[in-house]
Amino acid sequence: MNNYELMVIFTPVLSEEDFKASQKKYSDLITELGGAAVHSNPWGLKSLAYPIEKKTTGIYWLFEFQGPSDLNEKLKIQLLRDEQVMRHMITRLDKYAVEYNHVKRNGGFAMQDKQPQEA
Repeated sequence: MNNYELMVIFTPVLSEEDFKASQKKYSDLITELGGAAVHSNPWGLKSLAYPIEKKTTGIYWLFEFQGPSDLNEKLKIQLLRDEQVMRHMITRLDKYAVEYNHVKRNGGFAMQDKQPQEA
């Protein structure tokens, strides 16, 4: 099982309920295809770097999961078919990225900043 990160930009006209339903839809799809959810991080409404489909904002969602490599193609097909998805990106994470995400989620970096420095 490989580790992946899925970044999705949904259209900004979605209601909160529709956004949550879309998150659940894709996390359930990943589970059905043999994957396992690791962490879900909805970022919410953000400005886009450039207009997409004449829209200047989008609703961002970051999802970390584990799964077999053939899962990505099936997931990609569903994302491309969905009219609510403006953009998506699936990134394979190496062991360092997985460790970094784990430490970041658990607040490990804030603790390192507070350690006393030697003179």
